Amino acid sequence: MILQELARHYEVLLKQEKVFPPGWCQAKVSYALELDREGQLVGVISQKIPEQRGKKEVQVPKPMKVPEMVTRSSGVAANFLCDNAKYLLGIDKDGTNQRLIQCFEAAKELHLAVLQEVDNETALAVKKFFLTWKPEEAGVNPELSEKWAEVTEGGNLVFLVNHQYAQDNEEIQTAWAKASRSGETGVEGLCLVTGEKTEISRIHSVIKGVQGAQSSGAALVSFNAPAFESYGKEQSYNAPVGKYAMFAYTTALNHLLAQKEYVFTMGDTAIVFWSESGEEVYQRTFLDFMNPGEGNREQIKDFFENLQKGREIDFEGMRLNPEEKFYILGLSPNAARLSVRFFYRNTFGKIISNIQRHYTEMEIVRPSWDERERLGVWSLLMETVNQKAREKKPLANMTAAVFEAILSGGKYPENLYGNTLIRIRAEQGRVTRGRAAIIKAYFIRNRENQEIKEGAFVALNENCKNIAYILGREFAVLEAIQQEANPSINTTIKDRYFNSACATPGLVFPVLLKLKENHIRKFDMTKSDQKKKKQYLENMLIDLQGKIEIKDGQENAFPKRLSLEEQGMFILGYYHQLQKRFAKKEEQ
Repeated sequence: MILQELARHYEVLLKQEKVFPPGWCQAKVSYALELDREGQLVGVISQKIPEQRGKKEVQVPKPMKVPEMVTRSSGVAANFLCDNAKYLLGIDKDGTNQRLIQCFEAAKELHLAVLQEVDNETALAVKKFFLTWKPEEAGVNPELSEKWAEVTEGGNLVFLVNHQYAQDNEEIQTAWAKASRSGETGVEGLCLVTGEKTEISRIHSVIKGVQGAQSSGAALVSFNAPAFESYGKEQSYNAPVGKYAMFAYTTALNHLLAQKEYVFTMGDTAIVFWSESGEEVYQRTFLDFMNPGEGNREQIKDFFENLQKGREIDFEGMRLNPEEKFYILGLSPNAARLSVRFFYRNTFGKIISNIQRHYTEMEIVRPSWDERERLGVWSLLMETVNQKAREKKPLANMTAAVFEAILSGGKYPENLYGNTLIRIRAEQGRVTRGRAAIIKAYFIRNRENQEIKEGAFVALNENCKNIAYILGREFAVLEAIQQEANPSINTTIKDRYFNSACATPGLVFPVLLKLKENHIRKFDMTKSDQKKKKQYLENMLIDLQGKIEIKDGQENAFPKRLSLEEQGMFILGYYHQLQKRFAKKEEQ
């Protein structure tokens, strides 16, 4: 399914002239070897171009159209007209050796064979170069010795003859097309992607651009050990994919990963996405919804409203089709291979609707200093991470599962809720907006909690009779009494008692109520504002206490212990009451 959709996307990109036809690819070229008519090396010309990276401008290799390059795993395999110094010159930074001479001889054999019937100036110069060049004498060439370190650092090289790149010569292009077709092995089978009987690809091209994978590229389809093989079929004959389909899916995926502005990483997972039509406006729109910012707040709001009311959808002045098919693929590195974390496809309108549902469920009252209207997915996942850890990354499997749940509208992974509670306990009751939002959304979607409705629990719900929620509110009031009585206190009851109050309120709340009496005595009753605060907080505490019923068999009004779900309600009540308290202060 994944390979089929990528192969289809290649066809779309080819029509839009964004990718190259079979037999060709894009490579990053560092230097051009300038040859005269006799094939002598007369210049080494840098092909690097400036690129802005942050505040610095750096020189990077230039992307160029070159003949399709081979996939190297081991052994000697040369590329045509574009390769590194080991193959085109037979040297590395230390000079030459027997292995490098073998590489050069392989390149020589390839070029002489492909260009055998081409007799124009460019082809003759390249052939004469390979016939006369001696790797062991490379150091005496003044042009090469000047840039020895740069040329041998591993970048790709191309040939330049009479101000024309060799790969741009039409006769050479024709010869390469003929040679690339004649190199077929003749092993045929039924292609799993196209369903046609065709030549099967023995080795698949590598995929480049996934963070954490090998810089030379990693394989999406690969078999390199007997344990992975079956029925005597070696390498990628185990997954019969035709040569054209292999070229199509690898080219399309490499093109998507090369669009850095439309690739984002969550944990160890690189996420790429595309529309059936290949229009980039869908990619930009999706990215804006996944990472909402202040700049596009109104635009996203209008988009949601139009989508709900079935109106025409405009984004950045372009009309979008809600029925457009949209695809999202998550890839993570696995040594020399890539693992597929998830693959999701649906109509663009449905995916955006599911994202909107997620944001609605996550909506919760926020502190006045927090100006973000919506929490992006990455901000959400970082709420489960220990910020003091060396590796500040959420769990990889949880990241992929959360992302898929948002896209599909399915249930959130259970460990999202569990890890959120763990972080709150580990940080002694630090309940942030994101953590409270996770708990609320989890109850709505996973537990289908009838008490918690999307609109009813955005802020404090004073009508809620859930005992755990009331206890959380009560704990926030007790903390407020302590802080009003001791404004300069560094360690509050939250630091000492939050975790135990959340898990075993029957043991802790009687102690907290005794401590409250000591705190109340410290209020300065000669000041009217202190007197009003004391009266207000005590009345609130009495009101909350009155909502807790003593059941048969209980020694006091507080339950002995709370379940994990009830602990979430406790935290939610605490957070809501806390935000209500700060809102009151701002009003005053």
